[in-house]
Amino acid sequence: MPFAYRAVRIDSLQMIPAFLLVLSAAAYRITTGLLIHSGATWLSNFTPLAAIALCSAAYFPNKYKFSVPLITLFVSDAVINFRYDAPLLDSQILLRYIALAVVGCIGLLLQNRPSLKTLLPASIVGSTFFYAITNASSWLSDPGYAKDFAGLIQALTTGLPSYSATPSWMFFRNSLISDLLFTGLFVLSIKLGRSAEGSRARAAVPRAA
Repeated sequence: MPFAYRAVRIDSLQMIPAFLLVLSAAAYRITTGLLIHSGATWLSNFTPLAAIALCSAAYFPNKYKFSVPLITLFVSDAVINFRYDAPLLDSQILLRYIALAVVGCIGLLLQNRPSLKTLLPASIVGSTFFYAITNASSWLSDPGYAKDFAGLIQALTTGLPSYSATPSWMFFRNSLISDLLFTGLFVLSIKLGRSAEGSRARAAVPRAA
């Protein structure tokens, strides 16, 4: 099966720029997670978690579609949570993994026609869904919120008074911007990978005398 092996290998090589972009996003999440408590509040939630799940499922080979975003989240969570003595797994963290998996399913629906035209709107949907689910979970679990519609709206907009420096709407704005930015860069990195692989393939073809 040399041809099949070569096809898989070429697909993997085409994905290298995208893999590097995901690793860079993970490193960025860890860095900003460690800087937030130093006063860099404008960085709050400027991490493209939903876009990583969406784009990975849309473009990566099957074995990487869900493993890459979930491992990326787990590793970055482990580093940040260890720094602040937070638990590595609880109900809210588990819900975050489930929400990312759902966003990944949106990417699966687009895997046969991935492009900026389809992925940018999907990124908005995924980012909004991820934000709504995780903040609704905070509303349910945090005793500081009234368990009524007004409390839910507070959780989705301003958050608790103790977090007035970083209201909930700022988290959503930053996550949405970062998701859209990452999606654009991801599509670009895929095109660069394919272009580079195509150039190598053409250079490898023997020229006629």
